[in-house]
Amino acid sequence: MFVASLARDFLLPSDLAVLALVLANRHALPLTRLYRHLFDSTHTTIHVVTPNYDRLAEYAADAAEVSTFTGFNYGYLQSRARAANTRVTVDGRPLRTVAVWKVHGSLDWLQDAANQIVGVRSALAIPANYAPLMITPGIDKYRLTHGEPFRTILGCSDKALESARSYFCVGYGFNDEHVQTKLIERCDRDSVPLVVVTKELTASAKAFLASGRCRRYLAIESGPAGSRAYMHHCPAGFDIDKPLWRLDCFLDHMIGIRP
Repeated sequence: MFVASLARDFLLPSDLAVLALVLANRHALPLTRLYRHLFDSTHTTIHVVTPNYDRLAEYAADAAEVSTFTGFNYGYLQSRARAANTRVTVDGRPLRTVAVWKVHGSLDWLQDAANQIVGVRSALAIPANYAPLMITPGIDKYRLTHGEPFRTILGCSDKALESARSYFCVGYGFNDEHVQTKLIERCDRDSVPLVVVTKELTASAKAFLASGRCRRYLAIESGPAGSRAYMHHCPAGFDIDKPLWRLDCFLDHMIGIRP
């Protein structure tokens, strides 16, 4: 848990800086714009699967004035929810909700000496007798994914990936086999379309796209002209004169979602 504590101490100031940015400007995060666009439909739930510990997905949802669910009950001291479809309801109807499946843990998940797990979004310092609940890189990474709450969270992320009609990946490197297996299977078996926007496509991402298992995709990374894009019918790629690898620019030009 010492490594997790160091990781939390390192990341928390940046996380809180984003919160301050959103408090000053509710339109600051491109992800907020994307949520609003996706909820301009009959959908009541958007699923976000992330290996990140930060709370940007939650901040963006709050700014979009929709609810969030991370597998924990609501409140200051969040116990683990018993059901994956736990929702806030108004007049008997569930609020539109972003379900954020944080497969490696979160900055606000803590565990005490008796292995009791709690979510404390307001905790800045780690309380006495608690340790952060985050899976950091190392030899124990995959062993820890079989313990709670990670086993349940992974199950929920698998179900979300199994039922999705398309995938939109932002900055994901395709380096977590226990996370992406369902996505790869469905791209291969069901030709589920995939869009990837990132500063630089990793070797793992390029190997997956080149393998032929994903038959409908668009991948965009930074390039000399602004961006370099790759598609299933143009795997060698082509240049674009705009930085479409950035989510804000992608939303502006590809979907027409503006602040």
